[in-house]
Amino acid sequence: MSGYSLHQPCPVDEVPAWDYETDVAIVGFGAAGACASIEAAGTGADVLLFERNSGSGGASGLSGGEIYVGGSGGSDAQRAAGFEDKTEDFAAYLKAAGGPCVDEAKCDLYAHESLKHFDWLKAQGVPYRGNYLPGKVIEPTDDSTLIWSGSEAAYPFCEIAKPAPRGHVIQHMGWGGGRPFVDILERRARELGVEVIPDARAVALIEDKDEGCVVGVIMRIDNVDRYVRARSGVVLATGGFVMSEEMRRRYCPETFRINSPIGDKDDGSGILLGMSVGGDAIHMDQFFTTCPWTMPEPHAHGVFVNQAGQRFINEDCYHGRVSRYAVDQLGDRVYLLLDQAHFLQPIDLAAMSIAGTGDSWEEVEAELEMVPGTLSATMSLYNEHAREGRDPLFGKRAPILTPLDQGPFVALELNFATTYFSFFTLGGLHTSVDGEVRGRDGAPIPGLFAAGRCTSGLPAWGHGYSSGMSLADCTFFGRRAGLSAAAAKAGTKARQIA
Repeated sequence: MSGYSLHQPCPVDEVPAWDYETDVAIVGFGAAGACASIEAAGTGADVLLFERNSGSGGASGLSGGEIYVGGSGGSDAQRAAGFEDKTEDFAAYLKAAGGPCVDEAKCDLYAHESLKHFDWLKAQGVPYRGNYLPGKVIEPTDDSTLIWSGSEAAYPFCEIAKPAPRGHVIQHMGWGGGRPFVDILERRARELGVEVIPDARAVALIEDKDEGCVVGVIMRIDNVDRYVRARSGVVLATGGFVMSEEMRRRYCPETFRINSPIGDKDDGSGILLGMSVGGDAIHMDQFFTTCPWTMPEPHAHGVFVNQAGQRFINEDCYHGRVSRYAVDQLGDRVYLLLDQAHFLQPIDLAAMSIAGTGDSWEEVEAELEMVPGTLSATMSLYNEHAREGRDPLFGKRAPILTPLDQGPFVALELNFATTYFSFFTLGGLHTSVDGEVRGRDGAPIPGLFAAGRCTSGLPAWGHGYSSGMSLADCTFFGRRAGLSAAAAKAGTKARQIA
């Protein structure tokens, strides 16, 4: 066992000898760490990249390989499909999706630089077919590129910014495009001379208290503590804390209502390392969750109610937004109400069950053992307005807004304890747009940088998440963190990404 702690830095004068010396030390080999290494190495810096696993991947490798892109008139795929996407609309949507946790500077910068970043990814070898897949999908099962991946066309977002599809998925047949996405970035990093050291676990940062800066990191390799000097900077790219029950109980206890964490070694170690030298961890209560109820798409025509028979969301918005609001409801389950015309058997992964049926909503209400006149009143009001083409309570829009007044009817149960609600954390270290880790006073901590899910970035608010925001955040701001770390030695600011 190492005698060091994630919670306490090692003073530099206690380092017995340097086992490794480099300009930039990066901890974590997912997409954020890979992009940081590519940019740092591209400046001529020596780069060591440490990974806890035996190979690259992280949470990025488990993803669908989708990145959120738009603005500047639209990507090539957007324009080919007939969509114009102004930078102002893109930035406005990002800010609305960030809700009360938004970092406006990050939203503005990414909106302006998004297409240049997309071109950069292509230059690294990431392929995109370029076609548009219409409809409401979670991710393509073929190699299509452009999809609607958020609440862009749903209220209130559609009234804040002109809607456009912005999910851009790597050309890859089937699900799981994150693995080839990371493989391509890894290959590019190695081509640039990045030295990768796997099976290495970070146990403490090394701090020069006299200078007030981070100068290295201690890595546990082959059960031995190895001391790494980073002449220019340390970049943390270690993921969130979804796999740490201790941190979830402290910061994000609502996640214990649901059951399927998504992550790799996302135990919060990078966040704790940053906090050990005074880094500020923000929005640690935020998390993303989804139950894949939008598969099949007709289920979006249904109505969600809580155990009191009350609606709580416009069902045409993003599946993660629906799920996050569902978890906010009192009780231990919610119901999706459908008529025969829109019912299709959910995929087995969803683990939904039929909780009630009937030829009238009163019969369904009775089968669900709800108070008489609750669910039936909800559906009466909903149908009355839907026949008029409006939803004054939640703003659901046509063509998905349709009355559900022709039985038989069914109620699907989404039980928080047994239904598949995947989730991951969103809170993390407070960073600047250049990846500098900020202290509680807002000032950067010299020598320390971070990117990806160990930070609070573009996907900051669980109620406003869109698919592709995590890969957008970790790749774009991973690049900036790598550039900033490489530039720190010379005392200059990172060059502008172009």
